[in-house]
Amino acid sequence: MPAKTIDIKYYLEKIKKQTDSLLERYLPDESLEPVILHKAMRYSTLAGGKRLRPILAYTAYEYCGGETEGDDLPIHYAMAALEMVHTYSLIHDDLPCMDDDDLRRGMPTCHKKFGTAAAVLAGDALHDIAFNLIASTGSTSVVVELAHALGTSGMIGGQMADVEAEGKDVTKEDIINIHTRKTGALIRASVRIGAILAGANDDTMDKLTKYAEKIGLAFQIIDDILDVEGDTETLGKNVGADDEHKKATYPRAVGMETAKADAQKLITDAVALVNEYDNNVLIHLARFIGERNK
Repeated sequence: MPAKTIDIKYYLEKIKKQTDSLLERYLPDESLEPVILHKAMRYSTLAGGKRLRPILAYTAYEYCGGETEGDDLPIHYAMAALEMVHTYSLIHDDLPCMDDDDLRRGMPTCHKKFGTAAAVLAGDALHDIAFNLIASTGSTSVVVELAHALGTSGMIGGQMADVEAEGKDVTKEDIINIHTRKTGALIRASVRIGAILAGANDDTMDKLTKYAEKIGLAFQIIDDILDVEGDTETLGKNVGADDEHKKATYPRAVGMETAKADAQKLITDAVALVNEYDNNVLIHLARFIGERNK
């Protein structure tokens, strides 16, 4: 069956705007105490970004036949929660004790704007609100899914492995282990959470999980490549930071050409997993990730 034509840029912008609206609704107003903390949370969360994780969750949910009409649906809580935990991870990743970055999305990082203490607490508070929201879906399964993605076997464990690998010789397997946990775990969870909330069957869940694992690894490989070949204005963050901090990156382990080839192979394989289906949004999302320049 031929794939339906879709304007992926329009689709991405539409779900991005919906996500922004949800974040505005669910974040504490900055006029409420503690004012500085709420300002820091809103500053970092509403600073822009691709909103890729909530978009993936919504797309998987829609793809699996989930209900999309109405306000404050379970998927809406999940979308906001996913972006909040992603933002919390970026705030903490930028801290002086981690990557010590001073620019994020073209703006001063949270700790540069509000101080280190406020940045740490803003990340903690976003994590707390995110779990309040994900619990509001009424699904224990998605709460467990998110917790697993963030824990020591997921994002936090991947961040620790990333810190420990700085300045060391690493293999391709080492990098894949870091990337699939630090970045890939939350992307995988985003797709799976959308599918769970839509009541996906086991076969569909298996294919979407494999799809998500491939695009998650590809996303971080491309991120590593862009840190070398991108530019600060387009990316909204300083380039060359990985090399400066002697980070364990995919190009460092296998070379730039192999890194590019491996990323595109992952995208091709991801597309093949969902290519037999009539709905082609997931195909376009995979290709969008493969072609991104920021």
